[in-house]
Amino acid sequence: MCVWELGRESMDPAWLAATVFLLLWQCVESTRAVKEWTYTGVVGQSEWSEVFPECGGSGQSPIDVDTSRTRYDPSLSPVQPLGYGQYGREPFTLSNNGHTVEMPLRSWMGVAGLPWQFSAIQLHLHWGNGVGVATGSEHTIDGRSASAELHVVHYNSELYANMSEAKTQANGLAVLGVLIEAGGETNQAYTNIFNYLGRIRHAGQKVAIPGFDVQTLLPRDLNRYFRYNGSLTTPPCYQSVLWTVFAERVRISHSQLLKLETVLYSTKPGVSQPTLLQDNYRATQPLNHRTVLSSFIPVSVKIYTDGEISAIVIGSLCGCIGLATITWFAVKTIRSTSSWDVLPSVRLPPQTRTKDVAKDLKQDMALRTTSDPGKKEEAVTPPEP
Repeated sequence: MCVWELGRESMDPAWLAATVFLLLWQCVESTRAVKEWTYTGVVGQSEWSEVFPECGGSGQSPIDVDTSRTRYDPSLSPVQPLGYGQYGREPFTLSNNGHTVEMPLRSWMGVAGLPWQFSAIQLHLHWGNGVGVATGSEHTIDGRSASAELHVVHYNSELYANMSEAKTQANGLAVLGVLIEAGGETNQAYTNIFNYLGRIRHAGQKVAIPGFDVQTLLPRDLNRYFRYNGSLTTPPCYQSVLWTVFAERVRISHSQLLKLETVLYSTKPGVSQPTLLQDNYRATQPLNHRTVLSSFIPVSVKIYTDGEISAIVIGSLCGCIGLATITWFAVKTIRSTSSWDVLPSVRLPPQTRTKDVAKDLKQDMALRTTSDPGKKEEAVTPPEP
């Protein structure tokens, strides 16, 4: 709402009309500026809280899930998608809203395994900038991000009449978060979306796509997840979301990720210098003493990316080759050197027998003298035959 006051001294009709027009224009422009938020720039992430107060709240999303600080809750039941299979396989509508690619879901779709009954609203994606770095997901687990993230949004249809009413209320919304990694074969489930991105390159464009089983976009293991109370990750950042972030990650190919990161624009058609729609993810927010529950007992295991694995393999091979080379040179050196040269301390000193011989002669002479000093030694006569 725009409010202003006019001074009584300025009641000229022409001046009054111009003033009213100017104020109305400023009001429209300020309202438009509020709606036109971005991830960077004048109304970027760092300024969201100035325009949208709830974005500065204490229960914001996304967060970094520190598995060592989560609390295991055995009462958390497996997530059960309802109606995701699209039995009639009615077409979906895919659109580019300038912030993300979005697909509304059918009203009969929902999810069980939550404290209330939730009905599906839409799904959308967040991603990075195509430089090959695994950043693009909004949530992180143990400080490690993924290349992209899928959000499936639901509203609490048990307590509220519609999305508009539920989005501002506590536990009004429930979002399933799926971390997406690049590497491996083409993910056929995601081709149902990625194959049509070229038809919605610019903001405001829409395209009808064939219906498919939305559950195929989710991880296979729906039993292992983290749950916490948070917010929408885009303005107005209402703190009304019950988050479920799956522990298992979905994999797509590098070419699929590249298409997601480089095909779409955040600007409308006809712009002379269109802006690529990239880095549409919010930075992680402080946990602020909130409790993150886990449906399983997390095991802290280091998970390596493809690049890290390659570096480890190459480093190990180089280390083995270096060790083998050193060993070979050492063995060759030992074999080419005599054992006495290698072990000089084992060599015995030269044997000198001069002193020993003289000592023996002296002892023999002493014995002869002491036996009979006045008698000459008689010759021994050999016996007669």
